[in-house]
Amino acid sequence: MDDRHPGGGQGSAPDRTPTEDRRCLVVADDPDLLDALLRLAAAADMEALRAADAADARRAWSRAPAVLLDRAGADRCLRAGFGRRAGVVIAVGDEPAGEDWRVAVALGADRVVELPRGEASLSGFLADAREHAAGAGRAGRVLAVVGGCGGAGASVLAAATAVVAARDGIGSLLVDCDPLGGGLDLLAGIEESGGLRWPDIGVGDGRVRAAALHAALPQVPAARTRMSVLACARSAHGPDPTAVTAVLDAGRRAGDLVVCDVPRYPTDAALAAVAAADLTVLVVPGALRACAAAGRVADVLAEHARVVELVVRGPSPGGITPAEVAGSLGLPLLHAMRPERDLAGAVERGRVPGSGRGPLASAAAVLRDRLRGTAAAGVTGMAGVTP
Repeated sequence: MDDRHPGGGQGSAPDRTPTEDRRCLVVADDPDLLDALLRLAAAADMEALRAADAADARRAWSRAPAVLLDRAGADRCLRAGFGRRAGVVIAVGDEPAGEDWRVAVALGADRVVELPRGEASLSGFLADAREHAAGAGRAGRVLAVVGGCGGAGASVLAAATAVVAARDGIGSLLVDCDPLGGGLDLLAGIEESGGLRWPDIGVGDGRVRAAALHAALPQVPAARTRMSVLACARSAHGPDPTAVTAVLDAGRRAGDLVVCDVPRYPTDAALAAVAAADLTVLVVPGALRACAAAGRVADVLAEHARVVELVVRGPSPGGITPAEVAGSLGLPLLHAMRPERDLAGAVERGRVPGSGRGPLASAAAVLRDRLRGTAAAGVTGMAGVTP
């Protein structure tokens, strides 16, 4: 299959209405290619807007989630002076020529696809464009939560963050990357619910459809909006890194807040999650040995994570302050979590983390708001939040 990328497109479409999320601009003269493009657009649940001339194409050029061109259509758009944009595909009926690549680069096209051999790839591209457009107003973000030592409470905080986000109307996806952690479905109280776990997830060509993924996963009833959980099965075999990357990409395309519970031991899947995360939070109890253990975890994260920030969980038996923990680890302090009375007992009795009030829910809200900040300004431009 010829499906090569001449270089990523630039620019982004303006805000669209829900109807416009489903519109695909088609500029093509070749009757066979036109039929194929219209058929593939329909299969992706996209309304095809066929432009008869450059004036018609110009009106939809910047707003359509995807643009499909044949050679004549690409040449027409190039001669009309259309600007570079993402989401453009040039379809050809034979081996792409050098001129096809030149035009593709000039228009910012994502790829040149030879049909019919490239139909599967083009179908995937259109499905991705549809999902991305539907979530464009809710930029998806990925959070990795890692414990600095055993019993730090990272899994509970990860689950609480997803719950708090979902109760606030943000679609969330809780992803279990720790096969030895006991299962996030158990922590979320849905261990008896039907739905897929990691061993059931196949990524095929490396792409996962977010809508299909959410439909197949168990949901958390305590959430106000959609909250899905992808848990490990009751075995020592966790997900592979390719599957983790595909799932996180799907959640990001759909505009979800994706929260990953990541083990402190650096498996390939754990490192894939950390590398994909917009923010990694290291959870450390305020105790001397916990700080010593967390130092080694922080060294690993420094090699793989984009941004690492710290949540210090009280109480501190020896009176170590959150600022001292942050200073010893050389990490910015995001939040100092106060002790919560009978938190362990409440979770053991089946209370879903983050579903009530208290220090845990407050800490989860800080993480949720921090991820909202990354959507507006980018993680690297945000300062750490100190209590």
